[in-house]
Amino acid sequence: MAKELTEELSVAGQISPAEMTDLAADGFRSIICNRPDGEGADQPSFAEIAAAAAAAGLQARYVPITAGQVSDADAAAFATALAELPKPVLAYCRSGTRSTILWAMTEAGKRPADDIVNRARLAGYDVTGVMQRVAKGGAGDTDKPVASHDIVIIGGGAAGTAVAASLLRRAPDLDIAVIDPAETHYYQPGWTMVGGGIFSAESTAKSMASVLPGRVTWIKAAVASFSPETNSVLLEGCRAIRYNHLIVCPGIKLNWNGVEGLSETLGHNGVTSNYRYDLAPYTWDLVRNLKSGKAIFTQPPMPIKCAGAPQKAMYLSADHWLRTGHLKDIDVSFYNAGGVLFGVPEYVPALMNYVERYNAQLKFNHNLIAIDGPAQRAWFKKTGPDGATETVETSFDMIHVCPPQLAPDFIRASPLADSAGWIDVDHATLRHKRFANIYGLGDAACTPNAKTAAAARKQAPVVAENILCDKGRLTIVRAYDGYGSCPLTVERGKIVLAEFCYGGKVTPTFPRFVIDGMKPSRTAWLLKARLLPPIYWRAMLKGREWLAKPKDFA
Repeated sequence: MAKELTEELSVAGQISPAEMTDLAADGFRSIICNRPDGEGADQPSFAEIAAAAAAAGLQARYVPITAGQVSDADAAAFATALAELPKPVLAYCRSGTRSTILWAMTEAGKRPADDIVNRARLAGYDVTGVMQRVAKGGAGDTDKPVASHDIVIIGGGAAGTAVAASLLRRAPDLDIAVIDPAETHYYQPGWTMVGGGIFSAESTAKSMASVLPGRVTWIKAAVASFSPETNSVLLEGCRAIRYNHLIVCPGIKLNWNGVEGLSETLGHNGVTSNYRYDLAPYTWDLVRNLKSGKAIFTQPPMPIKCAGAPQKAMYLSADHWLRTGHLKDIDVSFYNAGGVLFGVPEYVPALMNYVERYNAQLKFNHNLIAIDGPAQRAWFKKTGPDGATETVETSFDMIHVCPPQLAPDFIRASPLADSAGWIDVDHATLRHKRFANIYGLGDAACTPNAKTAAAARKQAPVVAENILCDKGRLTIVRAYDGYGSCPLTVERGKIVLAEFCYGGKVTPTFPRFVIDGMKPSRTAWLLKARLLPPIYWRAMLKGREWLAKPKDFA
């Protein structure tokens, strides 16, 4: 919903391409996007917004601002866009906060500070800290905490919600705050099933308010920076939050712009990805409607979340084509930037049986670097055994893309990051290597494990108990063994249940007579399709740690 700051400018949270006609009817003539592509799993790209805006007669401008890192140069770029575009203008980001901050900075010195603050407040935004910093030239006492909590958790996804629930199960009196600007919590392991026509997209989403434990304080904001020396984090809008313990688990960034041309064509021209909430249904539409042609599935260099997901999409798609009699007319290829089908060799024979069943062509050491959606062409960098590279071009009728991935920007630029940009934690205790009262878990941690919800389920009680040890409430330090699980959906109704820990050691949860992870199993399918979603919502996120008891630190 648009919130007016002036007659010429309103701000809003994320908008969709479908809203452009209504926005034009409401009198807007221009759109400014202040949200970088790939920031959220439910976020349309600016290219999609711009195309829909043009169709509705609106101009659109891209002024992307990293959450929590609004600079004077950003404000100048925003002011230029605002001056050049037809009025009135709607500026948007994730929540509207960045757009409001940019406006406040551009208006500083042009209108009274009280007027700026009051207009922002009426729209639902607090820019008091921003105006104080502007007045003091970026210095002063505005970094003093406006709130303090015993434990602060960055991120309300699977890892953040699970660790909050684990802590409160053990110590209900804890003062915990969760910082996350997102309104929606997603069960992302379900998106492969959405792309296979098994789950609905809506079944994988719930409001963040309904998922977070009732006893936590939810701070709906983005983190700008960390100050571990003062035990505080600075939020977007220049608000500082103090902590005694900090838990950092913001998830992973999907770098859609890491492939040339990808953002412009996602959701169109046969280009899709189950890694985005709104695109997983498009995958199923493409699969159902493809009767002949060339289908390509890609996997980028590691690390990525759910490393089996790119090939799961291939198996479920090919299974549908096989069942409907169309597979004989479809050329299926899997282009993998890596050199093996799966990183734990014990599971490869079962997977290869399905590769052969679907007559899928495996293209190892092929990394997607560019795509032309309208022409339905893709380019890969192929690396040979001697390290020499060449560019390979191919056509497609459908392409499922797994984007390259990296740690969030505000983590990579922080003192918490290691040399590769991930949260620098001990692989066993998950304690930060340099700051003893900081822990990290989930996809953004530097741990060399599979980045899955199953890993977060095992990590959460380890962090919870180790923090309680720090506080003197428990005495035994716990360790994470690197456990991860990847239910590989090789066909509709059967799954190869891969479970492993650090070093690729196979670590099955169930006896082989219940589920033999080396073979495709109907029982594993029932676990994935029927049991894991309620286990996620009603157990993992509620602190009920079924089969997740933490191990002692050796």
